[in-house]
Amino acid sequence: MTEPSTDGDPSLAERVARLEARLAELERARPAEGEAVPDAGTFWALEGLKERTGEPGGRVLFTGSVTLPGGEHFEWQQEFTAEHLLDRDWGEAAAAVAALGHPIRLLLLREILHGARTVAELGAHERLGTSGQLYHHLRQLVAAGWLRTTARGQYAVPGERVVPLLVVLAAAQR
Repeated sequence: MTEPSTDGDPSLAERVARLEARLAELERARPAEGEAVPDAGTFWALEGLKERTGEPGGRVLFTGSVTLPGGEHFEWQQEFTAEHLLDRDWGEAAAAVAALGHPIRLLLLREILHGARTVAELGAHERLGTSGQLYHHLRQLVAAGWLRTTARGQYAVPGERVVPLLVVLAAAQR
């Protein structure tokens, strides 16, 4: 064990013990994966939005900072007035929402976000069906803007769609 220093500074052992205690405290305070944030700061983003805008009709904001399993990092923030969202033709969103309404398309998006990029890599997944079915679903996702082709036979979720896609999936959680 390290002896206390003679100049008044804590010993190495004392410093390590303090760090371990602090780490244990932080670990206890951190919510588990998927667990709701404790009530004390639950609406910090909402309160910030209200302070920033002060508009009577309200606003909707979504934001995120995401690092995918392959190491790509995306940050995104989008804000709309409630009036804009309530007054627009919701039918315009039908194709984008419908494209997400099929379990195979959601699986495709998940696999692509996890690093599968080519039709051959995607076709190796047992649940994705025949190559004809695979191409059908890929075309639907590209047409709706959830995917784009990046090179010959490679697909990616556009950077500006990564956080919105995860927000839609988070909103669908019960």
